[in-house]
Amino acid sequence: MPLVVLGLNHKTAPVELRERVVFAPQNLPEVLGSLTQRGLAREVVIVSTCNRTEIYAITADARALQTWLEQTHELNLSQALYVHVDADAIAHAFGVAAGLDSLILGEPQILGQLKTAYRTAQGVGSVGPGLNRLFQTTFAVAKRIRSETPIGAHSVSVAAAAVSLARQVFSGFSQHTALLVGAGETIALTARHLHSQQLKRLLIANRSLERAQSLSLEFNAAAIPLANVAAHLHEADLIVTATASPTPIIWAKDVAAALAKRRHKPMLMIDLAIPRDIDPAVGAFEDVYLYGVDDLNSVIEANLKVREQGAKEARALIAEELARYASGSRLQQAVPTIIELRERAERLKSHTLAEANRQLSQGRDPTEVLSFLADTLTHRIIHAPTHALRQASEQADGSLLAAARVLFDLDQGSE
Repeated sequence: MPLVVLGLNHKTAPVELRERVVFAPQNLPEVLGSLTQRGLAREVVIVSTCNRTEIYAITADARALQTWLEQTHELNLSQALYVHVDADAIAHAFGVAAGLDSLILGEPQILGQLKTAYRTAQGVGSVGPGLNRLFQTTFAVAKRIRSETPIGAHSVSVAAAAVSLARQVFSGFSQHTALLVGAGETIALTARHLHSQQLKRLLIANRSLERAQSLSLEFNAAAIPLANVAAHLHEADLIVTATASPTPIIWAKDVAAALAKRRHKPMLMIDLAIPRDIDPAVGAFEDVYLYGVDDLNSVIEANLKVREQGAKEARALIAEELARYASGSRLQQAVPTIIELRERAERLKSHTLAEANRQLSQGRDPTEVLSFLADTLTHRIIHAPTHALRQASEQADGSLLAAARVLFDLDQGSE
């Protein structure tokens, strides 16, 4: 039964469609159970995030799975869905786990999301040997790619680039104070990066004090009203702004006053807003290092180039791992036949040995019994192959005859 990946992502569907196809985490166990109980999939895992919804399944009918997905969400998804089967499905899984298929190249969050989806499916019993092998191998491949390539070495978000720039200015953050202006996603990410660097003190200012307070609780920071920013400028060594204000939040006169209080101790100011939050005239001050979004683009582009090189290396590793996976699959296909062959040989041996023991117990000459044992066992083992080879010869089946010579090592001579 084929391995199938059926899904849509940020490349094939707009956010308005993706958000309508998301499965809520609390509903997934019931959904997975329903798919297996109805016979739509023998094994199934569903990965559902803001950027992708994918069904990984061992199923004989991918079309029925698509129909179920469309009916479940009351949508026509034919233009947005992709379907990968067997080797293509495995390659897709490896690429997704490595971050090659993500909105941000190389982002690590998707690997955790895959693991969560896999554990959920395990919990309801919708994972069997096929998907177990796929996901365990996928996790190992992703780990290898992370450790052997630079695909995740440098962040490519604006927030991370801002903190990376700050690290170049400050030898460390343990003795410094940062002031973040705004409380949106960019500021939250900046706060998270700074917090991980053991920053001494963090201030968060926002027009909505309640929102600033909510964010400050997560990072043990102090929240201040946006109107009070000027009064706190002198406390900050690093200032990062990212608001939606149509006019500057921080003016040159306020920065001049802050520098005087700081006795002209340098300040690093990073303006991530468009339109700008910081008065461009601030850039003329000798003790201020002012950077904007355009200045960070070079940092982001450099990091992205590193990741793109990592992606090339990752694809080469995936090709290598695919070959290994295919080899393992072929071996697994042979295992039942090998087991059956050994069991048949054991039965023949046991039956023939029992006959020989009966002859010994009847007082027959041991030498004659040994000859009987060898002759009979040999005849019984080669009888079926010999019969099949005679039929192949009569039917001019040269492939079976050639295979037999390899299988029984006939071209290497006898021992």
